[in-house]
Amino acid sequence: MAATGLLQRTATRLAALPRPGRMWRIVSRAIGDVLPKGLYARSLIIIIAPVVLLQSVIAYTFMERHWQLVTRRLSSAVTADVAALIDIYESYPQDKDSETLTRIANDRLNLDVDILKGAKLPPAGPRPFFSILDEALSEEIRRQIRRPYWIDTVGRSSLIEIRVAIPDGVMRVTARRSMAYASNSHIFLLWMSGSSLVLLGVAILFLRNQIKPILRLAAVAESFGKGREIEFRPRGAREVRQAGHAFIEMKRRIERAMEQRTTMLNGVSHDLRTIITRFKLSLALVEQTPEVEDLQRDVDEMSRMLEAYLAFARGDSGEVAVPTDMRALLEDLRTDVERLGAHVEAVELEDRPQLTLRPDAMRRCLFNLAANAARYGETVAITGRREARAFLVSIDDDGPGIPLDQREEVFKPFVRLDDARQDAGGSGLGLSIARDIARAHGGDVSLHDSPLGGLRATVRIPA
Repeated sequence: MAATGLLQRTATRLAALPRPGRMWRIVSRAIGDVLPKGLYARSLIIIIAPVVLLQSVIAYTFMERHWQLVTRRLSSAVTADVAALIDIYESYPQDKDSETLTRIANDRLNLDVDILKGAKLPPAGPRPFFSILDEALSEEIRRQIRRPYWIDTVGRSSLIEIRVAIPDGVMRVTARRSMAYASNSHIFLLWMSGSSLVLLGVAILFLRNQIKPILRLAAVAESFGKGREIEFRPRGAREVRQAGHAFIEMKRRIERAMEQRTTMLNGVSHDLRTIITRFKLSLALVEQTPEVEDLQRDVDEMSRMLEAYLAFARGDSGEVAVPTDMRALLEDLRTDVERLGAHVEAVELEDRPQLTLRPDAMRRCLFNLAANAARYGETVAITGRREARAFLVSIDDDGPGIPLDQREEVFKPFVRLDDARQDAGGSGLGLSIARDIARAHGGDVSLHDSPLGGLRATVRIPA
């Protein structure tokens, strides 16, 4: 029974493990979150990653094969010379002062030999953390000489010292480091790293010149979306220039359509205003009776609705975006709202930001929201604050608010909800015009719960 329970728990845990496809998606998503998002950075990674991988493989192969092989062979040759000196010392005892041995070692083998009679080997020191020479030389001494030994490969950078126990003492041999170690290998690594840096520098310069037209096209498209005047000339690779020419053609078509619509609306508005003016003149010439006064109110309402429709359709597209002092704009907004009879709290603003926008259009956007707040609340609060790449204007009131599920409906043209805060008795276009203006600047309008208990309208303006 215990074994059956253990098998069941194991099967349950295995079933809970993610499948290979899901695991791959998780890993891919994690890698994507870590990697940079910009085109320039990703292009650099595409170039740098293969170069670094190739250089790493070459360096590892060089270190593993060539460097170690040459070092082992050189160490083997030095060890063989030391073994030969030990054999000569033990085979020819007539050389009591070892003068002949020292001369042969110095003249023929480029080694310095000292016989330390009665001496003992020093205690073994710590092994170097990374030393191919220490490892190779130790292995060759153990293989060829097979006697107790002591070596120092790090004490003096240009020399190595080998001490081997002999029957009457210690033989000390000093050799140049280059005799047992491939000391010029770093030149290869330096040349390899230097050439890689040169290639990467050329690639970075080339990529920067290729990426600039793409970034310029993106910036121009963003500026055009915010309603700003732009000057753009396609540059770069053929495909980038094709995208630039396509953008210019699209911009011309949009401007042509907007110009035609504005011309048509101006004609329509002129004709309709002429008719409404005739109505007003006719009503002014007749006797003023209650029925005539009702007709005059209807004509005035018709005039206001006509202006609202034309403003919504025109979208204030003829205005040019200019640097605007937001503090001054919000102070003017406060004065306009106070004229409506609402109590406006002090305008809160951290500094005096300068934003490039169409001031009349933005003033109308904010006034529509503030007038709506003043109509349904007694207190209105206007605040402005900066974020990373935007400037936020919040308009709060203490009115009844709008239900959460109906906050998007009020932005639709001509929509009036039963308890909605669209302008009562008006055209139902106040919030629609406000959102259209905000979006024409590249921002948006959103509705939230207000700290005052009513509704908060937040206008996001790209900085």
